[in-house]
Amino acid sequence: MASLRMKAVRLQGFDLEPMTPVAAKTVGPLLSRIDPWARYAYTGDALTAFLANEEPGAPGFAIKADRVIAGAISIRNNWLRGPYLQFLGILPGYQSHGIGGAILDWFESEARGIGAQNLWVAASEFNTRALSFYEKHGFNRIATLSDLVVEGSSEILLRKRLTAD
Repeated sequence: MASLRMKAVRLQGFDLEPMTPVAAKTVGPLLSRIDPWARYAYTGDALTAFLANEEPGAPGFAIKADRVIAGAISIRNNWLRGPYLQFLGILPGYQSHGIGGAILDWFESEARGIGAQNLWVAASEFNTRALSFYEKHGFNRIATLSDLVVEGSSEILLRKRLTAD
């Protein structure tokens, strides 16, 4: 299966741009202050390192609104017959403005374009807002992964099956 492309794209009032070390250094500390990363005690340095990591098959993007960083995403290509959205973080001032939904629409469109059969994402069990968001966009809970990130907490794996139109 082909991979999602690593290129800049303009969506509904915002841009996805390939992640750079400078953008990661800006957004990592800001995202570390909000859940789920704050609850899991991820440091700004840890998130910066993760977001700045250029790993083949795992493109990352800075989300920019009016050229200001509004969040970040990271995708793992070719994971169980479809891509896995391994990171989606939108800063509080930009939440509830349609950015997340537009990103999921783009993610699905790109995945369909490469013949993917599934979309994947995971969210922390305590992150009920994220779980509700993904379910609203057609994802279904398929597994609970206990003690995956932190002992005593679970991650919920969600899948959206892509069928032929």
